[in-house]
Amino acid sequence: MTRACVVQHIRCEPPGIFADLLQARGIGIDTVELDEGDELPDWQDVDLVVAMGGPMGAYDEADHPWLTGEKQWIAQAVRAGKPYLGVCLGAQLLAASLGAKVSTGPAPEVGVLPVTLTTEGQADPVFSGLDRSFLALQWHGDTFDVPAGGVHLVSSAAYRNQAFRFGGVAYAVQFHLEVTDHMLSEWQHVPAYRESVRSALGESGFTSLASAFRSASSSMAASAITLFNGWLDHSRLTGNH
Repeated sequence: MTRACVVQHIRCEPPGIFADLLQARGIGIDTVELDEGDELPDWQDVDLVVAMGGPMGAYDEADHPWLTGEKQWIAQAVRAGKPYLGVCLGAQLLAASLGAKVSTGPAPEVGVLPVTLTTEGQADPVFSGLDRSFLALQWHGDTFDVPAGGVHLVSSAAYRNQAFRFGGVAYAVQFHLEVTDHMLSEWQHVPAYRESVRSALGESGFTSLASAFRSASSSMAASAITLFNGWLDHSRLTGNH
C-alpha cells in the first residue's frame, strides 16, 4: 500500500481536501507533527511527502531546532526523486532545502486573490490542468527564491514566486487551495495568523476574509482536486504500490 508522509508544523494545518483525495485513492496517511516532537521517518521508507504550513519561518532554527533536520531530510528525499508537495511553509522549506533564499516579504499577502500561471506553468504536466488564472487563499508574510534548477510556475500581483517545480515530481505552492471551513475558523485563533490578517486587511479583516473564502470555496476546491490529483497521476501514485 502506498503511504503518504504528511509533515505538519502546527496541528490546525492538516492537508484538508488533499487528505480526502489521498483516502479516495487508497493511499495511507502517516502524520508527523514536528512542532510537537514527532520525528521524521527514514525518507527511503516514504512513498510521497506532503508538507504543510505553519507560523514559523523556514529560517527559524534558533526557535525551532528541528527545522535544520527537516530541511536536510527534504533535500535528500527530493534529490533522490521522491514525490513532494509543499504548501506555504512547506514550499518555503523546499526552496531553503535546495539552497534558495527564504525571507520576510515587504508586506503580508492575505486574502482570496488571483494567481496566474507562467508560460512554464501552462506547459507543466501538473499545473496545465488549471485555468491560466485562478483564485487561491493567500496567508503568508514570507517569500522564497526559486532554487537553481527549479522551474517557476505561478505568480501573483504581490509576490512573483508562488509556485515552482524541482526535478520531475517535487512541487512547491505558496498559496492554499486545500483549506476547509473548519481549518479557516481555527486559523483566526493563531496569534501570528491573526496579526497578519489585521496588518493586511484591518481590524475586521477576518470577517471579510471569511466572506471571500465562502464565495470562492467551490472554485478553490475544484482547483485543489485538479492540482493534487494531477500531481498524484504525474507521480504515478495509486494505492497499490
